[in-house]
Amino acid sequence: MSPASAGIPEVSSIGQIALTVKDLPRAVAFYRDILGLPFLFEAANMAFFNCGGVRLMLSPSENPGATYSSIVYYKTADIQAMSQVLLARGVVFESPARMIAKMPDHDLWMAFFRDSEGNLLALMSEVPN
Repeated sequence: MSPASAGIPEVSSIGQIALTVKDLPRAVAFYRDILGLPFLFEAANMAFFNCGGVRLMLSPSENPGATYSSIVYYKTADIQAMSQVLLARGVVFESPARMIAKMPDHDLWMAFFRDSEGNLLALMSEVPN
């Protein structure tokens, strides 16, 4: 019996991810113009984007100059082609796209890079084998 069917509340999905940034206009330009995420809105020194139904929030830290980040992994069907698009837009990869793990039905590929604010990001692709 699942928690929901037992009447127990459960977490169902990620609704929003927040990243701290040092320069909000510069970060908005990176996520909108370089990554190509759909811009949703800006409010009270925060900017919001849609990433496949998950909202990404960018805002300056309450402690000036500090950033707190987890790695955000962006799914893409063709990691090689997406890497080339981002390279053409000026993204510098920390490591080129490479296979990370061989799974029973797919190979997991990743490529790591940083945004305009120094946050570590990654492309990920599950390539059928």
